[in-house]
Amino acid sequence: MTGHVSEAVLEISGLRTQLDTPRGTVHAVDGVDFELRRGECFALVGESGSGKSMTALSILRLLPEAGRIAGGRVLLGERDLLALPEAAMRAVRGRRVAMIFQEPATALNPVLTVGRQIAEVIERHTSLTGDAVAKRVLELIDAVGIPDAVRRSGEYPFQLSGGLKQRVMIAAALAAEPEVLIADEPTTALDVTIQAQILDLLAKLQIERSMAILLITHDLGVVARMAQRVAVMYAGEIVEVAQRDAFFAAPQHPYAQKLFQALPSPDKRGGELSVIAGQVPPLTGGFTGCRFADRCEFVFARCRQEAPQLIAPAGSGGQGRLVRCHLREQGLDAARSVAVQKREEAQMADTGATVIAQLEDLKVHFPIRKGLFKRTVGYVKAVDGVSLEVRTGRTLALVGESGSGKTTAGKALLRLIEPSGGRVVIAGRDLASLSQAELRASRGVMQIIFQDPYASLNPRMRVAEILAEGMLSLGIGSSERDRTKRIEGLLDQVGLPAEALARYPHEFSGGQRQRIAIARALAVEPKLIVCDEPTSALDVSVQAQILNLLKSLQDRLGVAYLFITHNIAIVEYLAHEVAVMYQGRIVEQGTAAQVLCNPRHPYTVALLSAVPAVAR
Repeated sequence: MTGHVSEAVLEISGLRTQLDTPRGTVHAVDGVDFELRRGECFALVGESGSGKSMTALSILRLLPEAGRIAGGRVLLGERDLLALPEAAMRAVRGRRVAMIFQEPATALNPVLTVGRQIAEVIERHTSLTGDAVAKRVLELIDAVGIPDAVRRSGEYPFQLSGGLKQRVMIAAALAAEPEVLIADEPTTALDVTIQAQILDLLAKLQIERSMAILLITHDLGVVARMAQRVAVMYAGEIVEVAQRDAFFAAPQHPYAQKLFQALPSPDKRGGELSVIAGQVPPLTGGFTGCRFADRCEFVFARCRQEAPQLIAPAGSGGQGRLVRCHLREQGLDAARSVAVQKREEAQMADTGATVIAQLEDLKVHFPIRKGLFKRTVGYVKAVDGVSLEVRTGRTLALVGESGSGKTTAGKALLRLIEPSGGRVVIAGRDLASLSQAELRASRGVMQIIFQDPYASLNPRMRVAEILAEGMLSLGIGSSERDRTKRIEGLLDQVGLPAEALARYPHEFSGGQRQRIAIARALAVEPKLIVCDEPTSALDVSVQAQILNLLKSLQDRLGVAYLFITHNIAIVEYLAHEVAVMYQGRIVEQGTAAQVLCNPRHPYTVALLSAVPAVAR
């Protein structure tokens, strides 16, 4: 690479990582080269299955049992991490190179308090002891935006929300002040206000400590805010490297261009988002040409016959820009404008739709019990008098930060949590008046897509069984053949191959597991779906596929969505109405245009101002 602005603290060259599976050897990382410079943030972007996380795990030698490093070097200063014995490697992990994992629920130890888990890192890698360790733990918990640090340090992971668990992981990763921080989707589970705090914290630490950050993400808004340089990864290879500003101004590789076209934005409202046709090719076989050829609209004969090299594009004048594309070698411009047909505003503002779900003064209060006899001394008012209407064929977005009560309200709407007060009416029936048998029969009308696909899918069931379970329970499908045909159609809609039916949830990436969860919810053809952050774990191209799918189903079937999210870009693209929730109450409500373009409540203003923007 050219154009050094500071010394390289981490150099990866020719890295190849393979996974031995029953289907053959998977070449998950296949000849990756890049360097991470002191004091910079280097972003690695790409869709699920491209090899981003496996690259990070290879650097720290934390591969799954079936994984092995087949070649390459990882230089930390003068030391090759791939050549170190495991004992020496343990001294590197956490102290010199730390990692924030994508799924905090599985990365944290469930039987240790969060304070103890942070303290272990400090005790292992620093000279602090006793009270100094306890003081440092509280400082770190407070620094990552967790309120009431003393109380929270004594709690266990299950007592924290997803966003709080993610912040605990960040605190533990920063505990020993590492030279290199690998952040694998560090803000995926966080709402935009906390995301802004975490990104500001990471940026501050990067400057103060000259810390290098390898940021793995699918959120281009986060890349625009944080990164100095960007690398795009596809099918185990890096296909583009560039300075951030140059990358956002004019991405060169056709795959990178498609990632931008897939982003939801207000100007695309009413039209379909651009998606990348097909899927990432299986990495079990060899490649004779370009790995993106089957999905590229600019493909020509040479693309299928000769693998392109990572080179400086013609006419780029150097500047450290590299692209793996034959078109760029020839100096051709592969950019192509995409026309988007907008709907009439009157159609979007139509209020004549039937109310499918209604909340009237909904309350969900959880008792606080103390003492030997666990007497109730108070209540946590998670939802405190919420009134909403969700209409057929429309999307109501419920937004707010972690702990505001969004998910609790969504679960209470479906009676997955029993309300403490108020009414819930769905399809004209008061759910409180239904017996358990009647409630079970009504589940075909209403479904939910959970935020965490890892926890919501039965690990002992194959995908075919997971998707058929609801259909069998509700008597959907005239025969097993009919159900199988419907299931295969669902898999195709959510971008998974038919062979996925015979596999278990743990064999998929996080994004693929979420697509299975979405297919499960759609299997019974509900009239109302509560979507609890359904795209938070997905990269932008797959997010676009899912949003297009949800939108097309709404147009075709009139399905209604209560869309719980912290992603304002999705709200701008998908929502008809918006309700802003804060501390269990709705503080602002109206059409998407009213709330997003002319917010009245100070909290809504703060929420919108925290959104990272993709400047192009």
